[in-house]
Amino acid sequence: MNFNQQPLLLFIGLFFSTIISLLIGISFGSVDISWSEIAQILGNPNEEPNSIIVWELRLHRVLTAFACGSLLALAGALLQVLLRNPLADPYILGISGGASVGALTAMILGWTTISVSIASLAGALTIIGLIFSLNFRSSTWDIYRLLLIGVVLSAACNAVITLLLAIAPAHDVKGMLFWLMGDLSHAEVSLSTWGTLIILFIISSLLASELNVLSIGQLKARSLGIAVNTLQILIFMIASIATVAALMQVGAIGFIGLLTPHAIRLVGVNDYRWLIPCVVLLGGGFLVFADTLARTLWAPQQLPVGVLTALLGAPLLLILLIRKRF
Repeated sequence: MNFNQQPLLLFIGLFFSTIISLLIGISFGSVDISWSEIAQILGNPNEEPNSIIVWELRLHRVLTAFACGSLLALAGALLQVLLRNPLADPYILGISGGASVGALTAMILGWTTISVSIASLAGALTIIGLIFSLNFRSSTWDIYRLLLIGVVLSAACNAVITLLLAIAPAHDVKGMLFWLMGDLSHAEVSLSTWGTLIILFIISSLLASELNVLSIGQLKARSLGIAVNTLQILIFMIASIATVAALMQVGAIGFIGLLTPHAIRLVGVNDYRWLIPCVVLLGGGFLVFADTLARTLWAPQQLPVGVLTALLGAPLLLILLIRKRF
């Protein structure tokens, strides 16, 4: 395969930027720990308080943030080519709304953190099932019908979310709002989340050539012998699984799935063989950096990380758009 130099340089730059963001995430927090001590702790973990902070709090949170940011970025990139809509993001089809309804209902009922995650999974799967059953007719897969169904279900879920917030006890509302805006305060490293990311990344990378053709148009893809309906269903399922896996861990963190694919394309990388690994690195590193700010800017109080992703991401995307003169 002949790749030009620009995507390779971008990938290398994003790789090292990701390493830096991970180191920053481990190094900064409400407790001041020197770089030399952190290096010693990472090389020789022990039972001292600072070692516990680094290994069981910061490292867990950083790794979870990277995995979830990568999943959301991957989902956004796939949905944009599936729907042929540059405004598509992981939440456009109502999956986030279904997960939010399930999670908020569990919070009102006073369920445990694990039960809240399970309830959010059930809500998201319900919406995915409805979208699939309503859109799939006679072996056809209509992306416009898919988008319309998703928007309608999303609007319905948003109405239910508003109702739940209105009737919820006052002491539950703050936690519910944090979940809706993204919260990593209870994040723990999950092998299932990382396993999901690795598997979906591999599958998406193997589909990169087909994604390049599909981005040109369905007719072109069919003329080249690609099973378009099967490919579209597979893209939908990958994006849905990625979204659900992130939602269960950190709640509804917005803007990453919209920002990262655009940012990569605006610097000139449109080949999905490079775009997929680049969005994974950018999405993961960006969420790690945003979460580090969320827990340090107003320490010891933590800010909703979704607020930081929007406040940081919007200006960056506008700068790229202005430089490209769109």
